[in-house]
Amino acid sequence: MNSSLRKNHVLVVGGGFGGIKAALTLAQHKNTQVTLVSDHTHFRYYPALYRTATGGWKSGARIRLQTILDGTGIAFIQGTAKTLDRTAKELTLADGQKITFDVVIFALGNVTNYFGIPGMPEYSYGIKSTEEAERFKKHLHQQITDKGRPDLHYVIVGGGPTGIELAGALPSYLKEVMTHHGLRDRTLHITIVEAAPRLLPRAPEDISKAIGNRLKALGIHVMLGTAVQGTTANTLMAGSKAIKTETVVWTAGVANNPFYKENNFKLTDRGKVEVDEFLQAEPGIFVIGDNANTQFSGMAQTALYDGEYVGTNILRAFNKETPEPYLPKAPISVIPVGPRWASVQWGKVHFNGFVGSMLRSFADLIGFHDIEPWVKAGDQWVVSMMDEEMDCPHCSHKTKPAK
Repeated sequence: MNSSLRKNHVLVVGGGFGGIKAALTLAQHKNTQVTLVSDHTHFRYYPALYRTATGGWKSGARIRLQTILDGTGIAFIQGTAKTLDRTAKELTLADGQKITFDVVIFALGNVTNYFGIPGMPEYSYGIKSTEEAERFKKHLHQQITDKGRPDLHYVIVGGGPTGIELAGALPSYLKEVMTHHGLRDRTLHITIVEAAPRLLPRAPEDISKAIGNRLKALGIHVMLGTAVQGTTANTLMAGSKAIKTETVVWTAGVANNPFYKENNFKLTDRGKVEVDEFLQAEPGIFVIGDNANTQFSGMAQTALYDGEYVGTNILRAFNKETPEPYLPKAPISVIPVGPRWASVQWGKVHFNGFVGSMLRSFADLIGFHDIEPWVKAGDQWVVSMMDEEMDCPHCSHKTKPAK
């Protein structure tokens, strides 16, 4: 880090956990001008999107960025980062708008990666945004309305946290939808397909085993060590097995935002951006969260931690103080699997069950508070826990909260 960091305009690119946390931290310095650029108008609370996909309020998984930024002095620009001019210290957006800066922080998040699997982009569903989650939920209802029965098979590709959370929530939600449609209870066929030899390959084996047992108890089949070969509108090829299904959900792969490759950042073999001990890719250019090559990259808690760390270090530089090197911090992992059950990894402590689900609920409240004051965070947390049905003639209607 160098003396140029004493300049007063910091540009933050990305409206996710890391970008917002960095901007809010920097805004505490009265002589710092902060601009946040995001291609979305809303912050997405990813941990709640599986609930949106299975009956939860859409507004429980997203917050207007302007609502978060009101009263902070942070300027907001909606746009997509396109070109970085390092010499001029200028970022050009897709619409041609140019923004100059003294220091820039990139927190662009990941993009979906289908690994070139035939048919997956056209025929699968996703839950990476409220729009995707709503599309998936609408499909579940429409399918039952049109055919008078659930799908022959629901297939989730990916045995990571998102796939597991969605699989755990699906059985009870589908049974609720069938009840609203006046259908008798029937056996549901839900399968997780994972290419690795076990669920959650980065987690301790006892957690993978406990979650596998929980999924089995919920009636969910797990296919391990099985690579998906392709999908059509009504058939998924999992290894050598053809599964008849019209409902494939892709949760298996992400790739780093293409902006970094297009703008000649130094990347690892996995596409992550190389950063130094201060999370700088280059002097005055910081990369955080999912995009950076750090030990726990890819977790929401890591993005929040990175955002606060970089924001604080930049303020230290403004105050002519010595910056502190980055120390990776292991996040707490809490993965819900169906009603009133979650698996927890808290350092060397692992436990499962009802207490874990209570901890997850509390963690969501803390997660909202990381970007909002307690009162707003509490309101958002309440909304995120509420149930909702689609605007479906066979299902109950509930009044949506103002948001």
